[in-house]
Amino acid sequence: MTKYAHWAPIPLRLIVGYGFMAHGYAKVLKGPERFVDIVHAMGVPMPELMAWATIIIELVSGLAVLLGAFVLAFSIPMAIILLVAAFTVHLPYGFSSIKLQTVTATGAQFGQPGYESAIL
Repeated sequence: MTKYAHWAPIPLRLIVGYGFMAHGYAKVLKGPERFVDIVHAMGVPMPELMAWATIIIELVSGLAVLLGAFVLAFSIPMAIILLVAAFTVHLPYGFSSIKLQTVTATGAQFGQPGYESAIL
């Protein structure tokens, strides 16, 4: 069994890497300025810088994890993105399959299930 142990992380790396890349790519396709507006509406300081940093981290770290390169180094910024999303969007508005479209003064506005993946 130990001779196959090095293969065990591959499915997880493929899922996590693809997931991060898909989210970053969706933000690029929808227009990064829309994501900047969402980040700004959530009250994040330096929204343009933080939005672009998020997009770049999602794309670059997703690809790196998918390929198995620098996984430990890229896991830290990936974990930060996940924690920020959990505390700023998902805890206040719910963990559901519907996708965040925008944040207004009245709260988050979500798309239908599959909203992000429909543009990929």
